[in-house]
Amino acid sequence: MNLDFDKMGGLVPAIIQDNCTKKVLMLGFMNQEALDKTIETGKVTFFSRTKNRLWTKGEESGNFLNVVSIKEDCDKDTLLIMVNPVGPVCHTGTDTCWGETNDEPIMFLSYLQDFIAKRYAEMPEGSYTTSLFKAGINRMAQKVGEEAVETVIEATNGTDDRLIYEASDMIYHLIVLLTSKGMRIEDLATELKKRHKV
Repeated sequence: MNLDFDKMGGLVPAIIQDNCTKKVLMLGFMNQEALDKTIETGKVTFFSRTKNRLWTKGEESGNFLNVVSIKEDCDKDTLLIMVNPVGPVCHTGTDTCWGETNDEPIMFLSYLQDFIAKRYAEMPEGSYTTSLFKAGINRMAQKVGEEAVETVIEATNGTDDRLIYEASDMIYHLIVLLTSKGMRIEDLATELKKRHKV
C-alpha cells in the first residue's frame, strides 16, 4: 500500500464500515504508524489529533474494531476499512458516530454464508454443518426438500411463528447445499437481480 500521507500533513482519513451490515460506523485519521499497527494487530488504531498519539479503538471500552480488510481509494489518500465491531462504536454509546442503529438483518445471510463456507473448509468435529457436508450431496438435497415441505405445511396449516422457523431451516440447508456445489447465496441474489424488471 503506497498511500499519500503528505496531502494532509502526515494523515489520511480512514472510513470504518461494518463488514456485515455495510453501515459506515465512523471516520478517523491514521498516520503511517497507526496503519502499521492496525495491520500488525488486526485492530483499528488511529492517530488521535486531540491526544497527539496513537489510539486503538476500544483500548479503554473493549469495543474493538476487528479488521476484515483495508483498501485504499483511487487517489491513494483515503482508506476504507471493513471491520467486525465489538459493541457500540461511538463514545456516546451509539452503534455509529451518526447515531444510527447498526442492524441490517438481511445482511446476516452473507455472514451466515461465510460461516458455513468456513465450516466446509475446516470441517470441525461435532458440528451439525460438518455432518451435513460429510453425509454428501444427496442428504443435503434431501434436507432442503424436507424443510421445504415443512415450510409449506406451516404456510397452509400452521402458525406464522412456525412458518418463519421452518423457512429459516430451509434457507440454512439451502446455503449448505449451495456451498457444497461451490456456490453462494449471493449467486441467487445475482440471478434474481437479472430477472427483475423495473
